[in-house]
Amino acid sequence: MAHAIRFHETGGPDVLEWETVEVGDPGPGEVRIRHEAVGLNFADTYFRTGLYPAPLPAGMGVEAAGVIEAVGPGVTDFHEGDRVTYTGSPLGAYSTERVMDAAHLIALPDEIPFDTAAAMTMRGLTAAYLLRRIHPLEAGDTVLLHAAAGGVGLIFCQWAKRLGINVIGTTSTDEKAEVARSYGCTEVIVHTREDIAERVRELTDGAGVPVVFDSVGASTHRSSLDSLARRGLLVAFGTASGPIPPISAMDLAVKGSLFVTRPALADYISDPIERAELANELFAQVAAGDIEIEINQRYALVDAERAHRDLEAGISVGSSVFSL
Repeated sequence: MAHAIRFHETGGPDVLEWETVEVGDPGPGEVRIRHEAVGLNFADTYFRTGLYPAPLPAGMGVEAAGVIEAVGPGVTDFHEGDRVTYTGSPLGAYSTERVMDAAHLIALPDEIPFDTAAAMTMRGLTAAYLLRRIHPLEAGDTVLLHAAAGGVGLIFCQWAKRLGINVIGTTSTDEKAEVARSYGCTEVIVHTREDIAERVRELTDGAGVPVVFDSVGASTHRSSLDSLARRGLLVAFGTASGPIPPISAMDLAVKGSLFVTRPALADYISDPIERAELANELFAQVAAGDIEIEINQRYALVDAERAHRDLEAGISVGSSVFSL
């Protein structure tokens, strides 16, 4: 019997419910997947709280890895028994099985375990588009990355180091700072006791950085703008501390003709060719051992409520997964 985590109203972690579900057979263009591991992402909490609207009742989660058990009519790129991963699909990844559109799937190489795939598909593709699509970064450039010890952060730091890009990271504790350094972060600012923008200016001889990658949002927005060099770019790709406040166009001018973008992963993986390019580059580096995926938290799917509490408490380091 299949099971899934679902929610019937928005709210705290306690709205998540473990339910028995009927999966059924795949229709045209669809497949049925048996999940082996499910990704846990901070963005999941946005759907649960209602920040990201979803028709209720709803499933939870957008990332998982597993094996195709059945293929519907018209599916030619995948077959029964194929190993696959996905991210950005319709809600419902927090489940033991599901039927979904095959268009969302990414073939998973044998060299990459299911739990690694579930821990890195969203985070890894996010790091990929941030480093390879947003701005023409070159070896020797220095950037600022908030939450450097998080799941995206640790992948980003390793990838950036391979590209010759220096990363000034921020963390909340000295322990997390050491983790970030061990994964390639050049300098780390512990924001609970250091002024971020002031420290960035010290590290860049007063110039600031050309790009800030900010997944935190409300609490770091001001320091991100103040850390940018003239004509610098703020990449606000997350809101872990809450939505960023309204941005004044004049404020951008006064601070040095700054640019701001609020990108979404979906817009960088919607094209199958681009998605394959980013995924293949990511998978090749992981398979070769050049990028290590840090899985420090593992949960049973039935314990989704506890997992969300841990996530929102900020105690997670690296990636988290549900093991099935």
